[in-house]
Amino acid sequence: MTMSGSGTAGATIGEASEVEALKRVFPRLPASTATIVGPGDDAAVLAAPDGRYVVTTDMMVHGPDFRLAWSAPYDLGWKAAATNLSDVAAMGAVPTALVVAIAAPASTPVADLERIADGLRDACAALAPGCGVVGGDLSASDTLTIAVTAFGDLEGRAPVLRSGARAGDTVAVSGPLGRAGAGLRLLFERAVDETGEPDRARFVEVLAAHPDAVTAQLRPEPPIQDGPLAAIAGATAMLDLSDGLALDARRVALASGVAIDIDPAALGDDAQSALTGGEDHGLLATFPAGTVLPGGFRAIGTVRDGDGVLVAGRAFDARGGWDPYDGWDGNAG
Repeated sequence: MTMSGSGTAGATIGEASEVEALKRVFPRLPASTATIVGPGDDAAVLAAPDGRYVVTTDMMVHGPDFRLAWSAPYDLGWKAAATNLSDVAAMGAVPTALVVAIAAPASTPVADLERIADGLRDACAALAPGCGVVGGDLSASDTLTIAVTAFGDLEGRAPVLRSGARAGDTVAVSGPLGRAGAGLRLLFERAVDETGEPDRARFVEVLAAHPDAVTAQLRPEPPIQDGPLAAIAGATAMLDLSDGLALDARRVALASGVAIDIDPAALGDDAQSALTGGEDHGLLATFPAGTVLPGGFRAIGTVRDGDGVLVAGRAFDARGGWDPYDGWDGNAG
């Protein structure tokens, strides 16, 4: 079956061959400025001017990670790119390339793959210009799954690890706190039917009433460029805020052997949501005292001797946030 120009634009993956589906998808994907050999061979070849590269991978599975009643294919492509770009940025690196693998039911329209590709393209263009998709795979599965591997260039800098925070450092964040968690709470409370299953019609109503929170959950905009800026400014530790501020701050505290003391007054009107809401995909970093914070970073606390997470000097139970085996707040899986 020939897909291009044959009037079969509405074909499903099962009706089209993998080759024909990819013919429609590849032209929509963004190119990477680091590409030496792109899609078409058994593997891509990327330039690594630094001699090192950062690599990370993340998977989105229908059910625990997204619901098709709430997420359009474009949103899935955008979020798949954004979450991986954020992990690269959290190492202080500049994202250069993505490899994308998709497993989907045979009944999936090829047009849905095109929209996923559009989301990948637009997220790269908006968040990490020059980063592109250099390859991937397409397979069949009863459950829609998107797996992305991302690469980044350290540009001669040392990577920023979770283990470098020291007592006296300033704790800072870039990006919103708690907004994506609020959006997820709204979806599970109001965008479901009487049995608790995601409901498309109710989703549309929730999106119309709370566009900022819902969009922050479905189509996050992490501050990718602030990752390299933090590294240049001398950040001592950094990570992506994917699982909630308190939970992720605890990871820095454990890795560094320190305590992270957060000032609740710096978290806005809803400190609890800021602390426990997951999937913000901002950046949490520590900087030597007196550092002029770069980009969109703002101070929210101090690194102290001790262990764990403190809020206003008192121990804080860093549960909540996102855990794929637990569900968001224990009930979203």
